[in-house]
Amino acid sequence: MSPVGLRTFLDPSRTVAPPSWSRWLIPPAALSIHLAIGQAYAWSVFKPPLETSLHLSGKASALPFQIAIVMLGLSAAFGGTTVERKGPRWAMFVSMTCFSSGFLLSALGMALQQYWLVVFGYGFIGGIGLGIGYISPVSTLIKWFPDRPGMATGIAIMGFGGGALIASPWSTEMLSAFGADTGGIARTFLTHGVVYAVFMSFGVLLVRVPAPGWRPAGWDPEVVTDQPLITTANVSARNAIRTPQFWCLWVVLCMNVTAGIGILEKAAPMIKSFFANTSAPVATGSAAGFVALLSLCNMLGRITWSSTSDVIGRKNMYRVYLGAGALLYLTIALNKDASKPLFIACAMVILSFYGGGFATIPAYLKDLFGSYEVGAIHGRLLTAWSTAGVLGPLIINGIADAQQKAGKTGPALYTTSMYIMISLLAVGFLANELVRPVHSKHHESPAARQDLKPALQTPPTAGKGEGQ
Repeated sequence: MSPVGLRTFLDPSRTVAPPSWSRWLIPPAALSIHLAIGQAYAWSVFKPPLETSLHLSGKASALPFQIAIVMLGLSAAFGGTTVERKGPRWAMFVSMTCFSSGFLLSALGMALQQYWLVVFGYGFIGGIGLGIGYISPVSTLIKWFPDRPGMATGIAIMGFGGGALIASPWSTEMLSAFGADTGGIARTFLTHGVVYAVFMSFGVLLVRVPAPGWRPAGWDPEVVTDQPLITTANVSARNAIRTPQFWCLWVVLCMNVTAGIGILEKAAPMIKSFFANTSAPVATGSAAGFVALLSLCNMLGRITWSSTSDVIGRKNMYRVYLGAGALLYLTIALNKDASKPLFIACAMVILSFYGGGFATIPAYLKDLFGSYEVGAIHGRLLTAWSTAGVLGPLIINGIADAQQKAGKTGPALYTTSMYIMISLLAVGFLANELVRPVHSKHHESPAARQDLKPALQTPPTAGKGEGQ
């Protein structure tokens, strides 16, 4: 395709759906992106072979993943407005190009035994693909599913949580087939780059935006927006970050993610330490199974709890995430090593809340700020994730190391961390209680949002199948 042809293909006007287009094709388009970029959670599969083949330390082998997560937050924050302006097809194409190119550069780096190319490719270039891809379908899904925004965003973001469940065994099998030396890792990276490019292209080809005036059959926006904290007005990303509501939700997301990632990052050693001094210690294989179980809960929580928020409301849903999450941490801290099933059950629910918090936040933002630039606002809010990604492991690892140096073992390594997590969740709970409707001074005037005026004010048009 020529550059002119590519620009035409990616032009937002070429993605407007015809009347017969089914909105249920949009979640699969979003999933094709999120299932691919969710591979990031499976980076640990590459750590041992990288350390052996290139003689790297554990810290060095984690560097591509760490940079990728930093770039995810930065590209989502700074690229959100461009994603809104250019449209979902452009954003998905950029995500596909960067993410796949990151793997191809990493393959070249391994073939040449130049690890800096792996760091630059997977971490920097691939990380941009992660961030742009993560936010690319959010506002589009919300426009297609104004009647069920929590469910719609939950379906897509569930893919990011579940991507590792596919990538981890797949990558392991390829390393086994190709070999765990530099050549084998290079071929594995190359295969990832090509396959993910093909898989993500389905999303690029399939995604559409609703035509002006479209809305689901039988949906009455007046009934929906009559509920508390749901507005018919719109706020720009630039104005949103000037509101106390944005920063309250920033704290809410940061605290909820910090609490969840604290368990997720140390799941295997944590469960082994908790029950090391009991009559039934946890074997290494069982600890790995526990990690897989938590990953499944993380994924399922995204669709289950975000869909529930459509029924009970976003504020109530976060009351559950934060309030019940604190009680679950308290249960673990008080129970210590008395009951393994209780420990596992509490951890499963906490991780489901962790995933649910990610999936529900875009709908919460839409309720408060409207759909005008919700993708850009979401991108800025994801800096809370970057912060929590540092804060959670820092708390858990730092305290565990200090307790171990003091000669403590078993649950004592983590009990203090549990109480800190309870305090953080309490802070998040308070921030959620402070959320109020956005003041009208921050609303966009009709003249400033002409691109949305038909969709918001024009009488509805009925397209075939749009309400199905």
